[in-house]
Amino acid sequence: MNEWMTIWDARDAFFGGFLNTLKLFGISALLGLLLGALLLYLLEGPSNRARQGLGLFIDAMRTIPFLILAYLLYYGLPQGGVRLSADVAGLIALTLYHGAYFCEIFRSQRRVMPKGLIEAAQAHGFRHHLVFLRIILPNVVMTSLPLIGNQLIICLKDTAFLCIITVKEVTAAANGVQATYFIPMKAFLVAIMLYWIISLLIEYAIRWLGRLGKQRGFSHV
Repeated sequence: MNEWMTIWDARDAFFGGFLNTLKLFGISALLGLLLGALLLYLLEGPSNRARQGLGLFIDAMRTIPFLILAYLLYYGLPQGGVRLSADVAGLIALTLYHGAYFCEIFRSQRRVMPKGLIEAAQAHGFRHHLVFLRIILPNVVMTSLPLIGNQLIICLKDTAFLCIITVKEVTAAANGVQATYFIPMKAFLVAIMLYWIISLLIEYAIRWLGRLGKQRGFSHV
């Protein structure tokens, strides 16, 4: 009981870390989804050097461990004269890394999307960007919601790595409490509970969007 009282006394540290985790996750998830959609748009059409370069970027993000990317941005860039705060470096790392994965998720659904939908839109005079925004993007997003949900949860868990570059998020708060009061089990149980709460909210949002997508007819599987 005394240990739980200690955890309660350290609630400000956990609350601050929780809010910072929510901020980093929310912003990076939104930017990552937008980056994934942008990459998908830029990859539309026949292969050329620019699209091959984007493909190399996506492959690089998928092969580099996330922690190394965060290290490079926070500790490596200063050697080139570019200094980023820990939060900014973490945010950029999360966005680039998961944006590439979101693009791959979108591309997998784009490949199985019926050509008739696009041909019908083009027959009605839709320009390329309108076809993408009104036909392709809504369909690939709504039909890949389970995969997006999984990637969002992975993105959330990756925020825990950012404590290594001094970002004050949930894991950093738990580590600080256990190092000060020597109660690792309960400190990290609280951290797990906080991550679990966010994951449940993500799953609920994905299910709600899935029901909305079925009502709107966004399904080609």
